[in-house]
Amino acid sequence: MVERKTEGVADSRGADGDGDLVEALRRDEPMAAERLVTRYGERAYRLASRITGNRQDAEEVVQDAFWAVVRKIDSFRGESAFGSWLYRIVANAAYQKLRRRRNREQELSLDEVLPFFDECGRHVAPEIDWTPRAGDPAAQTELRMALTAAIDDLPAASRTALVLRDVEGRSNEEIAEALGLTVPVVKTRVHRARLLLRKRLGDCMTTIEPTAAAYAS
Repeated sequence: MVERKTEGVADSRGADGDGDLVEALRRDEPMAAERLVTRYGERAYRLASRITGNRQDAEEVVQDAFWAVVRKIDSFRGESAFGSWLYRIVANAAYQKLRRRRNREQELSLDEVLPFFDECGRHVAPEIDWTPRAGDPAAQTELRMALTAAIDDLPAASRTALVLRDVEGRSNEEIAEALGLTVPVVKTRVHRARLLLRKRLGDCMTTIEPTAAAYAS
């Protein structure tokens, strides 16, 4: 399954000395940008990669985001941690990159799958409880593949919100601020994305039921 991470770009390990880094960036010191990359490059790339799902896109996102940080450093007022401010820039840049790429592709419409559920997320049709089989090693591999594919198929807006909420562990308020949305919109996007994942995993378990049963026997 997708492992939920609690460590993001705004990590406490980068807090000590961020003040010096910010001042160095403001003074346009020669080594300031390199210090920025050294301190936050790996974590920024990891976040961008989770959102875009594409190595090349993630690398471009980090470059663009860090350039934006350098250019906009005077707009950082210290009202939040520097790492949190940078996190929002990276997340938004990754979302914009993913949205542009998806606009050139045929995006899945969540409306194609949501009619299987009511507005509260309950199955309209009788639901098969596949959770007892989820611990089966034979099923886990298939579930991981199905989950990865389902996340890849999500529209850019839903994927970004889901990754930030369920993988990065960010609050709805943090996501709303990062993406320039309202909290209700974030909740809706996360909810609809989860519905799709539930359906895809249910479909997967239904398909592999004979294999799981054979393994258990």
